[in-house]
Amino acid sequence: MELNGRNAVVTGAASGIGLALTERFLAEGMSVVMADIEADKLESEADRLAADGARVSAFECDVSDPAQVRALRERAVSDHGAVHVLCNNAGVALGARNLDTSAEQWQWVIGVNVLGAAYGCSEFGPLMVEQGEGHIVNTSSEAGLCSTPMLGSYHASKYAVVGLSESLAMELDGTGVGVSVLCPELVDTQIFESTRNAPAELGLPRPRPVPLEKIEEFMGSKAMAPSDVAGKAVYAIRQNNFWIITHPVTETRYRLRNRDMESATNPRFRMG
Repeated sequence: MELNGRNAVVTGAASGIGLALTERFLAEGMSVVMADIEADKLESEADRLAADGARVSAFECDVSDPAQVRALRERAVSDHGAVHVLCNNAGVALGARNLDTSAEQWQWVIGVNVLGAAYGCSEFGPLMVEQGEGHIVNTSSEAGLCSTPMLGSYHASKYAVVGLSESLAMELDGTGVGVSVLCPELVDTQIFESTRNAPAELGLPRPRPVPLEKIEEFMGSKAMAPSDVAGKAVYAIRQNNFWIITHPVTETRYRLRNRDMESATNPRFRMG
């Protein structure tokens, strides 16, 4: 797929993978509509990029609200006339035992991670089908392929994104619209500080930043730079590849999980 001169929409674009995707698309000669719920940070990053001559605009958006996702589509079409790449990248994580996760917390995680992606596909997908070309990238996670304790709501949401993406790819086959699912393992982002954007009524404490070295030690993995993830995403878009697996350890883990399924072995925690 040709990217130069085309238009992209990226959610969760104010930081992490979303910001890296934005910067890589701009480097490829695209224009980008950046969407995020963190308005101040979004405006700051958009202004920084625009000051360097980038064709970029910012749109504050809570992707769990379908009306706001519809408004994002209208803004993108108004500004650029067409959308060729959509990255449903906004996501949150909540570390808690399943039995300790409240209904409201479930709704927050599922609302952002699953419904946010679904609303994006429903709003932008028909536009792409009508124009006969486009590509949708849904950000899942290694957590959408392999499970661990203490992240039940996150795993449930990311497994759902994989299933949504697989189904969507089958439905759009032959339309000129491609689909990819991004399944990164550990990346140098603020995903472990997601509660900074949680609704106040959930009563979640402000996150305490955890040094990346501690996370790497716990996960037995080295964090990838968001820019490297963005590069893999661009390659997948160009090649119309569905799976975007960023870390070799992910392949090891999902093969072990599949082997357990084939042998009817009960779930177990694996580090690799």
